[in-house]
Amino acid sequence: MPSAVCGARQVVVLVLDGLGWHQLQERQALAPTLCSGEGSSITTVAPTTTVTALTSITTGLSPGEHGMMGYRMDMGRRVVQMLRWADERGDVRATFEPSMVQPTPPFLGASVPILSKAELEGTAFTEAHLRGGKPLGWRVSSSLPVQIGELLEGGAPFVYAYYDGIDKVAHERGFGAYYDAELAYVDGLVARIVQRLLPGSVLLITADHGQVSVGDNTIRLDDRLMNHVDYLSGEGRFRWLHVRRGGEMEASKMARDLYSDRAWVLTRDEMVESGWFGPRVTDTARKRLGDVALVPFADVSFDDPADHGSFALVCRHGSMTSAEIDVPLLAWRQN
Repeated sequence: MPSAVCGARQVVVLVLDGLGWHQLQERQALAPTLCSGEGSSITTVAPTTTVTALTSITTGLSPGEHGMMGYRMDMGRRVVQMLRWADERGDVRATFEPSMVQPTPPFLGASVPILSKAELEGTAFTEAHLRGGKPLGWRVSSSLPVQIGELLEGGAPFVYAYYDGIDKVAHERGFGAYYDAELAYVDGLVARIVQRLLPGSVLLITADHGQVSVGDNTIRLDDRLMNHVDYLSGEGRFRWLHVRRGGEMEASKMARDLYSDRAWVLTRDEMVESGWFGPRVTDTARKRLGDVALVPFADVSFDDPADHGSFALVCRHGSMTSAEIDVPLLAWRQN
């Protein structure tokens, strides 16, 4: 933790979705304010995905404790996309109530101001990882510095803010001119927030994950392997195989033979025992994992025909490479 945080009267935590430490270091000239913060990198959680990491940030728990185990999670043979809280049949909120899926109160049960996109208010994932807060949604990002300044002037001891532009641009456009323009814009946004800090207040910035450029390097799983598989969950860079009963050993061996040159291939038990999801994994969290995981260290993803969106993703995340797992923890203090 940066020393600037020690003894602070007020703290603003701003999560910049998708801002990896290494991507920032490669573009320092575009982000002079971000690069002026006190601090360095920390590591995020497994998998390196928004659902899991944001819940760890707001609850202080490892994934194995809070149970939000990934982007597309097995909820008893129903694979639910946890950002939309829906499966192929539609919304599942009535079946999987957010406070039951993730029962730990965020922020130790304190009701803190939450500055996130207004359209995210009231969603099931927001309820799961931010419930009990005071939603003060922003509609345009220029409002963020103003709202933060008003909250600090009003005496708020802690403010939580979230911005998702970097992640969105990387997914849709990849690295390049659009990504650089967004990073430069965010740097200006951070500069304006720093200007609104009061004496004794601190801005602390972190992220949920970094990014890897994958493009069209998507692997269709071999039919011989899929003959052992009932269904898939997770995401392209942390793909879970749910294997037909009795076929776990053969499936894991075949997956290693096929893909160990591009990915870490591990069984659920191997991952749990080696601490991938934290020192404690509840029985509930364990049931939400697959049998065999394909976690690429190469710049590839593993396809699932049921896992698709409105556009092809250029940059992705989820795996445990340094580009994805290393994120900033940077602080600015007004004395």
